[in-house]
Amino acid sequence: MKVHQFLDHHGISDNPFAQEDAQTDSIFTRHCIKGTHHPAWDKIFGKPNEPATSVVFGEKGAGKTALRLQMVNGVYDWNRVNPESRTWMIQYEDFNPFLDAFRDKLSGYRRKPDRALKSWQLLDHIDAILSLGVTRLINVLLEKKQHFDPADHVSKDQLSRLERTDARDLLILAALYDRSLEMTREQRWDLVRNKLGYSAWTRLWNLGVGGLVTVIAPILFYNFGGLNTGNQWMWLAIVLLIGWAPYLFKQLRLWWKAFLIDRNVRILDHNSGMLRRVLGRFNQAELAGQPLPTSNRGDTRYELLNKFQSILHKLGFTQMMIFVDRVDEPHLIEGVPERMKDLLWPMFDNKFLKYPGIGFKMLLPAEVYPLLQRQEKQFYERSRLDKQNLISSLDWSGERLYDITNDRIRVCSRNPDKSASIMDLFEPTMTKADLIGMFAHLRVPRHLFKFLYRLLVNHCSKYTDEQPSYKISRETFQTTLAVFEKELAEFDRGTGMI
Repeated sequence: MKVHQFLDHHGISDNPFAQEDAQTDSIFTRHCIKGTHHPAWDKIFGKPNEPATSVVFGEKGAGKTALRLQMVNGVYDWNRVNPESRTWMIQYEDFNPFLDAFRDKLSGYRRKPDRALKSWQLLDHIDAILSLGVTRLINVLLEKKQHFDPADHVSKDQLSRLERTDARDLLILAALYDRSLEMTREQRWDLVRNKLGYSAWTRLWNLGVGGLVTVIAPILFYNFGGLNTGNQWMWLAIVLLIGWAPYLFKQLRLWWKAFLIDRNVRILDHNSGMLRRVLGRFNQAELAGQPLPTSNRGDTRYELLNKFQSILHKLGFTQMMIFVDRVDEPHLIEGVPERMKDLLWPMFDNKFLKYPGIGFKMLLPAEVYPLLQRQEKQFYERSRLDKQNLISSLDWSGERLYDITNDRIRVCSRNPDKSASIMDLFEPTMTKADLIGMFAHLRVPRHLFKFLYRLLVNHCSKYTDEQPSYKISRETFQTTLAVFEKELAEFDRGTGMI
């Protein structure tokens, strides 16, 4: 007997339990993303126009990624209705590019990830967040529509609100943090400069002086005595050097700045030559005194973050949400709780987590929470986790899992208004209380979906197409659950997989 034959008998067109990851689960993204929420949803998400920090711990399969996708969807819904009070989103969930660059900068630690991660600092997080935010904003301004939702579109009227100082700040941020594989940073920077209408012709003054001296000096030397002796050639060289000295000195300073930026922005690989050329396209008077990450000072990063917020505000994004997820997945972390701690702990700073206009949504693995409980008083005084909407465990009750199951069956039914329920799939000897109690043992949605998928397969494998059975027996349920719970226990001990 085939599974789809069993489901079709109950009016179910698609298998509700075939997918396990929210990112690839079309049933969730199309139907359940707006209607099926965790009981703590209001505390975690809050309001898009009043972003607040939430720190959530949950085991694998508890729905952390689903929560992130639901929050992203909620922000997009808000942005579509409130074009002048939108929320700018940054999804800080792919750490591999930043960690790879960081490890390469610390060349002595390439084969020692534990030691490398202990050098990770808060400023590295701010640099990574600025890189994600600036890159996404550049995509919006250049209308790379495959990289953003239409709700984030910036109109010509909104773009015209940027003054020259705003354009300069955005171009500085683009030079420092824009990261795209479609074209070089220099090409992207030129496109943004043209989009903003920023020009800086006075930057060519030193180059013009050098070129003018190169043309006039030989003519003057030739007309007033010629160039027949080594002494005359020496004086010509001195005059040319004096003429080019301001330009050469400027390039040397720019190269030194580019070198320091590349050295101190440890989560990106800057090409010092390219960065020098881009910085050379600003008027030096406008660039002077601007915060550049040429050292490991945290105040410079906060100033750059302020500039980014100011630009977003003029473009209609009055607040920001930053979603932190999948911290256990990078290959430098490999799911090791101590490495996750080294990566996460610098973020637990009350000034950072409570930064005005920004709400952090941190969806963290449950394995990290015991390490958090063992921290000393000084850590809690610095992080003030009592103010961060802390949720120590993303628990699901049996009743809530029961409701989720019915929700998925309904959206997969040919007639959602007259859909089957989970109870319709079982023999009358199975009661609702039985299912709720047994679902509670499975704890999280992913385990529940895996179990129900396996249960359908086990049931159908006992019958033929000619003699089908459209009700699952208590015996099949209990034997399948016993095997699954044994595998689940081995998985929790780290000695098996499900």
